[in-house]
Amino acid sequence: MTKRAIEPSADESALIEQAKSDHDAFGQLYERYAQRIYQYIYYRTSSEADAEDLAAKTFMRAWQHMATYDDRGVPFSAWLYRIAHNLVANWHRDRSRRKVISLEDLSRWHVSEDGPEATALLAEDRAALLRAVRRLPADRQELLALKFVEHLSNAEIGGVMGRSEGAVKSLYHRTLMALRDDLQPEPPVQRESPLRRLLGRFGEGHLEKE
Repeated sequence: MTKRAIEPSADESALIEQAKSDHDAFGQLYERYAQRIYQYIYYRTSSEADAEDLAAKTFMRAWQHMATYDDRGVPFSAWLYRIAHNLVANWHRDRSRRKVISLEDLSRWHVSEDGPEATALLAEDRAALLRAVRRLPADRQELLALKFVEHLSNAEIGGVMGRSEGAVKSLYHRTLMALRDDLQPEPPVQRESPLRRLLGRFGEGHLEKE
């Protein structure tokens, strides 16, 4: 195992290359991404203990395969999310559990296209949105978490979920439409919910913005 001084200003590509043979360099990558990977796993398992265990396994597996990691221009984080995704899938399969993301803290959802207004609208209908999200299939719940909580791009989400960028865009659009339909008032009410107005705006033009 080689030991070299790690420059704090080194760009990530250089750090990744160094981490292939240096525990300290890999430790820096761990410090950068540990909390994000833990958070992602927690949203998929709703268990702090299991999230901690699976996050540790994610980085252990990453370390075991660092020597063969190939930097193809995709963020290193996408590779870590992919490892975590597979571990969580096995966790659910072993326990025969339905994959449900814990999204109690919806204040973490930030829709950058609409800024603070969108965040406020999402918070106003927090309970209704949470119920609607939980009714979605597991892959759509995961997409929303990666998009709004982890703030990954469509290309990065595709890398995590094993789909093309175009397939992610399509699934994202269908997911927003499903949420909008699910949240339509029944019977009609006089005052339209702010959240429904937000999802309506997504339906009209959000896909083209991606």
